Amino acid sequence: MSNLLIAASGTGGHIFPALAVASAMPSSWKCSWIGVPDRLETKLVPKKFNLTTFRVGALQAKGVKRYLQLFRLLVSFFEIRSLLIRKDIKVIFTTGGYISAPVILAAKSCRIPIILHESNAYPGKVTRLFGRYCDHVAFGIKDAINYINFSKYQVTGTPLRSEFLSPQTLPEYVPEGVGPLIIIMGGSQGALGLNKMVRPVIPELLERGCRVIHLIGSNNYESEKITHFNFVEKKFSMDIPALLQHADLAISRSGSGAITELIACKLPSILIPYPYASDQHQEFNALHLSQVGAALLIHEHGPEEIILRKALRRLLACEQINNTCKYKFLEKMKLQLEQLIVSEPEKKLVRLIQSSLRY
Repeated sequence: MSNLLIAASGTGGHIFPALAVASAMPSSWKCSWIGVPDRLETKLVPKKFNLTTFRVGALQAKGVKRYLQLFRLLVSFFEIRSLLIRKDIKVIFTTGGYISAPVILAAKSCRIPIILHESNAYPGKVTRLFGRYCDHVAFGIKDAINYINFSKYQVTGTPLRSEFLSPQTLPEYVPEGVGPLIIIMGGSQGALGLNKMVRPVIPELLERGCRVIHLIGSNNYESEKITHFNFVEKKFSMDIPALLQHADLAISRSGSGAITELIACKLPSILIPYPYASDQHQEFNALHLSQVGAALLIHEHGPEEIILRKALRRLLACEQINNTCKYKFLEKMKLQLEQLIVSEPEKKLVRLIQSSLRY
C-alpha cells in the first residue's frame, strides 16, 4: 500500500478539492492529512484520514512577532519532515494555504514527489514562490498560467464534492412556486459586507415574485427581520449542491470554491469579490467569469447605493415568449458557463499522483 499525504487547510476552497481527490484514490493507497489547529479542516476532514495539525501561519506580522512566526515555520519544517519519514510517505498532494510551504520544503528535503493544485485564477503566494520546487503544478483555471514563470504545469480543473456530480433534490425549506430562485451566499465564513449590501434589495426581489434563500453565515450578522412566504434565512446549509443545481441566479463572493461550484451547476451569478482577499484573488476569479459573459462582477458598495439593484433589474427582466417568461440574460450566461466546464478533474489528479510514485 502506498502512502499519500494531503496538506490542505483553512477554507473550503482548499479543503473540498483535496477531499474529492482523497475520495477518488484507489484502495491501494492510504491517505493521511495535515492541517492547522482551529481551522475548517478540523471539522470537515473525516477521521479515517488521521488529521495531524501543526501551528503554521502567514508571515504577515511585523517586528518581533514576525521573527516568532519564522521560528514557528522552522520548527514546523522539522516536525513535518519527521512525520514524512515516520509514515513512509510516498507522494504529497497539497492545495496551497499556510500549511503548504513547510510541507513542500520538508518533502523536497526528503526527495518525496509533490503535486500542488492551484484553484484560483491568480495563483496564491505559495504557488508563485514554491511551485517551481514541486514535481507537478495543476491549475483549476487556465488563466492562472499567465502569472507563473515555471513550465511544469497542466490544467486539470478543480475537483468537486461528489454531491455536485449527481442530481440533488431541493430541501423542503425552499419556497415553492414558479418565480426565479435566488441564492445569496458568502462562502464558508459568511460575508458581513455582502450581507449588508444585499439585504436592502431583498424586499424588491420578493415583490417581483422571486424566491430568495439568504445564507448569512455565522458572523453575528444582525439586520431588520424579513417575514415573507418566499424568503428563507439560514446561517449555513449542507444543501449547497441542491440549492445551486436548482437556482436561477446566485449572489456570491468569488472564492475559488464558489466559482467552481457555479460553473459546474451552470448557474449565472452576480459576483461580489471580498475586497480584502489576499492578492485580490477573488477579483481575478470574478473577472475570469465576467470577461466571458458567464457572470456579472460588482464591487462591494454601501447599502444605500443602487448598483446592485440596477443589475438585478436588468438580469431579471422578463421577456414574454409564447406566454412564458424568459430571462434572456440568464440564458446567455448559462451557455457561456457550459464552455468553462473541465471534465473529471479528480481523475486527472489521481493519475498525476499515481504517475509520480517512485518505488
